[in-house]
Amino acid sequence: MANKGQQPPYLHLAELTASQFLDIWKHFDADGNGYIEGKELENFFSQLEIARRGAGVDPSNAAFKEKMTEFMHKFDENKDGRIEMSELAQILPTEENFLLCFRQFVGSSTEFMTAWRKYDTDRSGFIEANELKGFLSDLLKKANRHYDDQKLQEYTQTILKMFDLNGDGKLGLSEMARLLPVQENFLLKFQGVRLTAEQFNAIFAYYDKDGNGYIDEQELDALLKDLYEKNNKDVDSKSLTGYKQSIMALSDGGKLYRTELEIVLCREPML
Repeated sequence: MANKGQQPPYLHLAELTASQFLDIWKHFDADGNGYIEGKELENFFSQLEIARRGAGVDPSNAAFKEKMTEFMHKFDENKDGRIEMSELAQILPTEENFLLCFRQFVGSSTEFMTAWRKYDTDRSGFIEANELKGFLSDLLKKANRHYDDQKLQEYTQTILKMFDLNGDGKLGLSEMARLLPVQENFLLKFQGVRLTAEQFNAIFAYYDKDGNGYIDEQELDALLKDLYEKNNKDVDSKSLTGYKQSIMALSDGGKLYRTELEIVLCREPML
């Protein structure tokens, strides 16, 4: 979460590295919900205007609100009144264009999760940095995009700079899923219904009635419906089907083991 006392970093630069881009994202997405919205959005636009024009602006001024409306009309592609990470990549001058490439060609969370499962062999919710190149290569092939080795190496280094900030050689699922457009990032949908380990154990035991350590697609469907109803969250059947498909991409032949489901329902994003 951003330190609200800090000055926003790097907005004045003509070109941003991947890690500088991520610093800006973390600063303005202060609550870590995957969007720059509300006061965060007003603050971002205000600071962007100052960085680009070198002059202060008054958010209560009608001219400011008009400029912000024009700005959102240009960059808020899905017209939800918020800025997501992939939209921010089109606003700021990044030296690496991987974010835009990723968004254009890997639009499905199911593709993302299927590729992820191949490399997260111990089901920890992380893949090793040395496996990242293979993961990205598989992902781009699924999207029918083929790049030479030099370009793939460039993308790999970009992702490492963005997400392996502590240098431990591990990349988290919840962090990398933020590269997806928000409407495809199903992990964000569960931020409001995160479970404690005790809650998760009780729920999994209830749906895994035979105690074999996994649940199937029908049981997952019932679990998700109950989870949303319990948390008083409205979700339409189409969205629920999409979330279910994305989660089942983590399964082993239709068997969703507790470790996979735990990543989705319990793992807090590290950003």
